[in-house]
Amino acid sequence: MEIAIIAHDGKKVEMVQFLNKNLELLRQENIKLIATGTTGRKAEIAGFKVKRMLSGPLGGDAQIAARVAEGKTKMVLFFKDPLASHAHEVDINMLLRVCDVHNVPIATNEASAQLLLSAITLLP
Repeated sequence: MEIAIIAHDGKKVEMVQFLNKNLELLRQENIKLIATGTTGRKAEIAGFKVKRMLSGPLGGDAQIAARVAEGKTKMVLFFKDPLASHAHEVDINMLLRVCDVHNVPIATNEASAQLLLSAITLLP
């Protein structure tokens, strides 16, 4: 299962903490992580194997949206910073829309991300 991880600058530390908290599940052989550039680099530094896309503002959100549309990415964990403005807001909204169109679960905060990951453990 391919899972995309994305975090705005103000949420990158929180994302790495979340990944570490779910280390055992995320290091399973059937779980593949992809990420936007900087988030992916932070995850790699923490010891995770990640396929990195471009940075979000440079097209990484769009690359991940394309993988969702192609049926490759099955879940998106996107720790958004709702208190900051983002120059690539259009790309962020496009990713959210593509997830909705293709019925791919997307979590935008730690609580919803934990619920999604917990659901994986219930799969046969």
